[in-house]
Amino acid sequence: MSAVVDFPVKPEARPYLDAARGLAGEPDWLARQRRGALARFAELGFPSRRGEAWRYLDLRPLEQAPLLPAGVGAADRSGGAAARLAEFGVAGAAARLVFVNGCLSPGLSGGAGLPTGLSLVSIREAVNSRPQSVETALGALPGDRDHPFAALNAGFFTDGFVLEVAPGVVLEQPIEIMHVAAGEVAASLHTRSLVSLGADSRVQLIETFAGEGRYWRNDVVAVRLGAGAALDRVTLVEEAGDAIHLATLDAALGPAARLTCFALLLGGGTVRHEAAVRSAGEGAYCGLYGAFVASRRQQMNIVTNVDHSAERGETREIFKGVAAGRAHGAFQGRITVRPGAQKVDAHMLSRNLLLGARAAIDTKPELEIFADDVKCSHGAAVGDLDEAALFYLLARGIPHQEARHMLIEAFIREAVEIVEPRAVREHLLARLARRLAVLED
Repeated sequence: MSAVVDFPVKPEARPYLDAARGLAGEPDWLARQRRGALARFAELGFPSRRGEAWRYLDLRPLEQAPLLPAGVGAADRSGGAAARLAEFGVAGAAARLVFVNGCLSPGLSGGAGLPTGLSLVSIREAVNSRPQSVETALGALPGDRDHPFAALNAGFFTDGFVLEVAPGVVLEQPIEIMHVAAGEVAASLHTRSLVSLGADSRVQLIETFAGEGRYWRNDVVAVRLGAGAALDRVTLVEEAGDAIHLATLDAALGPAARLTCFALLLGGGTVRHEAAVRSAGEGAYCGLYGAFVASRRQQMNIVTNVDHSAERGETREIFKGVAAGRAHGAFQGRITVRPGAQKVDAHMLSRNLLLGARAAIDTKPELEIFADDVKCSHGAAVGDLDEAALFYLLARGIPHQEARHMLIEAFIREAVEIVEPRAVREHLLARLARRLAVLED
């Protein structure tokens, strides 16, 4: 795939188009899809803070100093991936895929085995082994038309995973996906994954993002849930201090399907966690939960968009944020109820804690309701530590700094307590405690 130059190009997109080369041995249909996606990115360019969707994130440093794709040959010469695996791995996983610098590492991947009817492979393998299903899925993401970085991802992704579960298959142990950045050269890493669950199947997925150095991670995951299917997804983000992490979830729910997502954002210089969910089946459930902890000059942005077009849908969103130093956090959530989507029950809550006069958190929950028989609400709060609670602890002889730490931990820990099973919850709480220990240093 040669560089695309026969259409208008936004200036900031030019370096990426010049880097477009494609991957050896790819089928013609994928090369065509890549060209179309890059053409769309060239048309859209980088989003501006003047637009409502990106107003809380400053991407000018990325425009001024492009991070071009690492490509398939970016190796880990430091051994950092193996060390990260030991640090972040979750015990008891049924299977584990490890992606190093955007590409599957077979030597670090493995597991105890998967039941019949459940397939987990890299997307590069799936392109060759099941091209028809993958071609349809890769070309059917609505976000690629309107989201510049989803379009860029479609043009540049080097790998990712495909998880396909047959109807009725239930996996009790979680599947673990680990993304590690361990390259020596500053670059961008583009991964694209597909999750498809058949009717009445159930799976838990744990994804971890970690790394070292300066890099830009651009990750897209498409989720398709059949009737009665249930996916429980847990995401842990502990990127390097100079890293940019942009992640997009594109989900479609069938009748009575259940999607539960929890995201814990602890590391990265600039982090945006985005979820777009189409609740298109009657009685579908969407639960979006999470928390972020930001300090120094970190930027952390959580964006959700849940669109109900069928009756009796249910949505629950609860997010918590903590910002210290000169950090800036933001939550932007929207729930839309389409005409005819009666009996929808949807609630959204954003609670945030500021530690210091220079920290800032913006919160913008929205409801768009076009049906008259619904129960919907939203709430948001941004404030300081509870002075009465702090005084209570000080009056009982607890040192000031320790008392502050206890209150901060209790505030953010509440969001993590909903995660099941216990082993995964304890793993997240351990990572959270490690982060909070240096929050106000």
